[in-house]
Amino acid sequence: MKKTFLFCFALIFCVLQTNAQTSNKTFHVAIFAPLYLDSAFDGSFYKYNKSFPKFSSAGLDFVHGAQVALDSFNLGGTYLTAHIFDCKAEKENIPWLISNHKLDSIDLIIGSVKDFELLQLANFAKKKNVPFISATTPNDAGITSNPFFVIVSSTLRAHCEVLHSYLIQNHGTDKIYLCRKKGAQEDKIADYFKNVNEPDGKPILDLEVVNFESDFSGLVNKLDSTKKSIIIGGSLNDAFAEGLTKAAYELKSTYPLEVIGMPNWYTFSSLKKSNLKDLEILYTTPYYNARVDKYSKKIQFLYGKKFKGGTATEMSYKGFESVFLFAKLITKYPNDFTSHLNEISKQAFGEYNFMPVYVKKDNPVPDYFENKHLYFMKILNGKVVRAWDK
Repeated sequence: MKKTFLFCFALIFCVLQTNAQTSNKTFHVAIFAPLYLDSAFDGSFYKYNKSFPKFSSAGLDFVHGAQVALDSFNLGGTYLTAHIFDCKAEKENIPWLISNHKLDSIDLIIGSVKDFELLQLANFAKKKNVPFISATTPNDAGITSNPFFVIVSSTLRAHCEVLHSYLIQNHGTDKIYLCRKKGAQEDKIADYFKNVNEPDGKPILDLEVVNFESDFSGLVNKLDSTKKSIIIGGSLNDAFAEGLTKAAYELKSTYPLEVIGMPNWYTFSSLKKSNLKDLEILYTTPYYNARVDKYSKKIQFLYGKKFKGGTATEMSYKGFESVFLFAKLITKYPNDFTSHLNEISKQAFGEYNFMPVYVKKDNPVPDYFENKHLYFMKILNGKVVRAWDK
């Protein structure tokens, strides 16, 4: 797994010192990211000459941000050893690391991982009673009864719950339409809203599910020109989002309405075009960084210095923040980590509110801990700006 990287492409082993209340102990932190080293190299030969493989960029940016965080720790009486692994390694992969006891000394796992790799690390963390921070994936992977699993990037269920709370507070008497298309993900979104809107079998809000595919002409038949309507786009699909917002835009001058999208809608270029002038599209996100605070300025300076003028990306900031916050926390509370999760809020870029989640209400232990603090953002006239936060 250890190869020589080009263009700052490296598998890294760092030993740093940091402040902590606990002395005479070296804390070991494992950082996992998708670097795809085996895909970038043919033996010892780098395949891409002077170019850079796009499939490795997100993972490498995360690692670079983590490196800057490690370099930023103040000196103290406790050693922190950081081990960085390629979660996409073909031979020395996660099962190999576990079976060969390469992770047995780890005190904390931080991962930008998803799918099966997330499940593998979560299972290992539970077995070893070691906290596992899922830094970038908004998915619980079906994990239950694992109080060592921490989700930073809030799940889709959490987004729906926060949107429902917003609707109760601001649109309790308005007609609400959950617009969707056929699909498994759309079924989940509809179920999340149904569960939170009908906890006792009776609806709290006047919420109606409306099905569309490619034709949104029927939307007008649902609207009332004398009352405000709330249109929720209950799909993660780009084409669906474009079609629904176009239909809403064509009706907004006649019918008072508000459009709410899903958390990934900010990535859709179709929603930032000039043909949606003055149409506000609200959505929620667990991650917001205006990049004007001291830490953001510091990371950009150190990043450019360390990586020869490179520019820190969103994944770089996420890598920095997850290591900067949680690696310090494990040195301070090695025996009671999850009880102190919310002490990290406002210590770097974002705000957090970690809560225990009980998927099954009768479970005696949390299924996992999840960040429930979401920012409200809006897409307006080609820009993404902050609306407010809750």
